[in-house]
Amino acid sequence: MKKLCVLALITFLGLSQVVAQNKEAIKKIESARIALITDRLGLTPKQAERFWPLYNEFSKQKREIRQEVTTVRKQMDPKTITEKQSEELMDLQFDAKQKELNLEKEYTGRLRSVISSQQLFFLRKAENDFKRMLLQRIEQRRRQQINRERLLQRQELMRKQGNN
Repeated sequence: MKKLCVLALITFLGLSQVVAQNKEAIKKIESARIALITDRLGLTPKQAERFWPLYNEFSKQKREIRQEVTTVRKQMDPKTITEKQSEELMDLQFDAKQKELNLEKEYTGRLRSVISSQQLFFLRKAENDFKRMLLQRIEQRRRQQINRERLLQRQELMRKQGNN
């Protein structure tokens, strides 16, 4: 029983460390995004003070719209989905795109009261550039991990061959 409690505690601590590391990674990513957008838009301190709460509100609502579709999609098994469910999912996706478009129109108007149209143009470009950079880094880390694993496998193989 004590071993089970110790094992559970170790597992919990390990998981909490992973969650903490993920939260820290998310904070770093968010800080990098803010820095990139602020720099690319050339936001003044006064603009930044008004821009970021509005932009964060927009981003949150956009995520919520996307989450609705994701939640429904995850509930459907692609192997057993019916024609009716497929149609409903497509309709939901179209509705979500329309909601996103309406949201973008609304916030574009609100953001124009804070930043110029030129800055708004640069915002879209900065968002896309940031996503691309983030995906490139993720891919780079994935390749590095694969290379590390291959190196460890080769080292282990060489050790085994050396012992024979």
